[in-house]
Amino acid sequence: MTTRFEGQHSELTERIIATFYQVANELGFGFLVSVYRRSMLIALQQAGMKVEEEVATPVYFRGILVGTFYADLIVEDRVILELKTAEVITKFHEAQLLHYLRSSIKEVGFVLCFGPKATFKRIVISNDRKRNRNADQRDKNG
Repeated sequence: MTTRFEGQHSELTERIIATFYQVANELGFGFLVSVYRRSMLIALQQAGMKVEEEVATPVYFRGILVGTFYADLIVEDRVILELKTAEVITKFHEAQLLHYLRSSIKEVGFVLCFGPKATFKRIVISNDRKRNRNADQRDKNG
């Protein structure tokens, strides 16, 4: 399957999605998210990409730490991947990724759904559009 993305990180995102479909086709449906996460990590690394797993990113409110989220995977320090095993991608899944993007300096993310039919949703939010603009915290915690 060929998918064409335009804009920010387009070449990287095309490689990520190609790898996603490879993993989905090899494993099929029915495993836990942890199996897909580990498999994506291996496949992305074998494709020559730098990948970090379960990356902690703090969330601040008015300059005070209020929580931490853990991104399933971050590719090339630029793209957040949130993995799901569900029938479909829901608004809740999209909102979760959107919050992850807003609390970091990452601008591109994907919800990758390893359901009966592998699907994905790409979300892009530029740093200048983010409501929580505590630049000092984002620079420190990325």
